[in-house]
Amino acid sequence: MDSQDNKRKWKNRDLISSLEFALTGIFTAIKDERNMRKHAVTALVVVLAGFVFQVSRIEWLFLLMSIFLVVAFEIMNSAIENVVDLASHYHFSMLAKKAKDMAAGAVLVVSLFAAVTGALIFLPRIWDILF
Repeated sequence: MDSQDNKRKWKNRDLISSLEFALTGIFTAIKDERNMRKHAVTALVVVLAGFVFQVSRIEWLFLLMSIFLVVAFEIMNSAIENVVDLASHYHFSMLAKKAKDMAAGAVLVVSLFAAVTGALIFLPRIWDILF
């Protein structure tokens, strides 16, 4: 099999195939990654809180952007971890550790953005209810 045949074999044939592969990746992340399930539960709580507190359109924009960023970065982090494990054959390497740590750091950065966003939107409302 020449390289052209191999390229065609792995190339997405159409938009539907591309979407199926993408959705498979998302469901695989949810099924296999504990942190992804935690993010999904947190996202559900945030969306419910958004409805309960009747947040504005702009606030919805920031909440949804935060949710999608965290989910996207977690998927990328998991993909990087899997590729590093594959390339290193599960043997310790400082380069592998650096790559994994940096990917996890990226998730932490967007998670902090999401937490600050949620705090700015929800804490004043919670404060008003409590006091």
